[in-house]
Amino acid sequence: MASALRRSANHFLKRRILPVAYRGNSSDANILKSNLKDIKVPNLTIDEYVWQNLDRWPDKTSTVCAFTGHGYTYAQTHRMSVCFAASLRTKLKLQDGDKVAVILPNIPEYPCTALGIIEAGCVPATMNPAYTAVDLKPLFEIAECKAVVTTKLSYPNVKAALIEMQQNIPVILVDNENLPEGTIKFAEFAEDFAIDTNCLKTVKRSPKDIGILPYSSGTTGLPKAVALTHNSIIALHEMMFDPSAVSVPETTDSHQSVIPAVLPFFHIFGLNIVMLNLMSRGVKLVTLPSFKPEVFLETIVKYRVRDLYVVPPIAMFLAKHPAVTPAHMESVREVISGAAALPAADAETIVSKNNKIQIRQGYGMTETSGAISVLLRGQPNNHASVGSVFGSCRIRVVDPNTGENVGVGKEGELWLSGPNIMQGYYRNQQATDEVMDNGWFKSGDIGKYDENGLVYLTDRIKELIKVKGFQVAPAELEAILLTHPAVADCAIMGIPDAMSGEVPKAFVVTKPGKSLADEEVMQYVNTKVISYKNIKKVQFIDTIPKSPAGKILKKELKKYC
Repeated sequence: MASALRRSANHFLKRRILPVAYRGNSSDANILKSNLKDIKVPNLTIDEYVWQNLDRWPDKTSTVCAFTGHGYTYAQTHRMSVCFAASLRTKLKLQDGDKVAVILPNIPEYPCTALGIIEAGCVPATMNPAYTAVDLKPLFEIAECKAVVTTKLSYPNVKAALIEMQQNIPVILVDNENLPEGTIKFAEFAEDFAIDTNCLKTVKRSPKDIGILPYSSGTTGLPKAVALTHNSIIALHEMMFDPSAVSVPETTDSHQSVIPAVLPFFHIFGLNIVMLNLMSRGVKLVTLPSFKPEVFLETIVKYRVRDLYVVPPIAMFLAKHPAVTPAHMESVREVISGAAALPAADAETIVSKNNKIQIRQGYGMTETSGAISVLLRGQPNNHASVGSVFGSCRIRVVDPNTGENVGVGKEGELWLSGPNIMQGYYRNQQATDEVMDNGWFKSGDIGKYDENGLVYLTDRIKELIKVKGFQVAPAELEAILLTHPAVADCAIMGIPDAMSGEVPKAFVVTKPGKSLADEEVMQYVNTKVISYKNIKKVQFIDTIPKSPAGKILKKELKKYC
């Protein structure tokens, strides 16, 4: 059977074409281009790409649970993914292009599930396991899912959503015991080592086809499924493999890098930048299904972790929590932060615990397969910047009023281009047309770049506060307020005002044992900014509502108003 699985793997790996280069139009004016080399995108599917060096590290650990110690080698993960793929084709009769919902926490079975779905010619639609039935229903409807893979914990919400939709599709549970009636045991698919895998030879998927369907955050409207092709996913991997970018060393006989996989795999940062990218390098992923501070710190120390992939809430924990000592950070050399802006004060505090650490902020979103820029290795720590553009990518800064590109130091909407840009929003041409313009993705982010090509974010277009016709960026006021010694967290948003149209309001979380008055907050910020940016109202709350990626949920804040 092992030889049969190997032949199946070889069948996948031989379906490759010579790489093709991607190059931008160098004649365009006021377009920020990368100083890194243009990439070559191999014409492979995602599974072919991840497994192409399997024979170099078959016995190395691919995933291991930080809580239980349960895990798999690369050979085991591959074998299970192939069996799972064959089971989907033969037992569920799934066909090329069918969508399968993956509603799982970060567990060792996640990679073989996602890759197995892809190997079956299907498309994983990744969803948050904490979603309610109300959250899940529109996601199922958008993707037209033909099956679901989840856990007993999430199953009641999955079942309720399917009942509401009057659908009866197969539900596969990764749990081993006491499964609800009518569900399928994951092991019966992934560990059916006697299954005939020849059915996988009938899979016909092109690198230009949709490979993964994650969802946009939905913080500014209805959720949208982002159609990412095999090519766009792999393009980002090739960009990150530039020695100056985010390239974790490949595994060798004598060395294997270890990464705490705490960023949720249903999110593009955890899915593509951590899971798929690092598995293609043979890295050991220590999975954390939830963020438990003590387990996270133990993992760093136990494995002497060199590279950390984090979002701002985790970075803030590393910076501010009294339990995090220099000893915990002794082995760390790079902290890669993305998904939202990291306050400079927190970045500096992390570095103060180990001055050998480089904080490397990146910028991207689901629509860019996860990233389009990062602070390059060896560049001076610049905690205000989200770094340099990846190879083969370009950025335009567009004046929202004139539609013209603006140059160095001038702010505008960031338009993004590169081989990692999404195909579009799945089954939503109107939303696609609103954000795509001749291959350029209109990010909705306000930013600029400097004479060194470093990119800076200042805010979101839709979140700008208009005070008497002037635009006020909440991020600017938030950055100031976070430097107050009694402030643990904060958010700024605009509220209606009869005289000014809108005025800024601050939502403040104080540090334990600290207290503040409204006037103290306003004076602290207002003395540092021009008058129309002055905070007019303050409200103290227990926590700032944020998405799993660390973005402030402004619509949730409105409930406090």
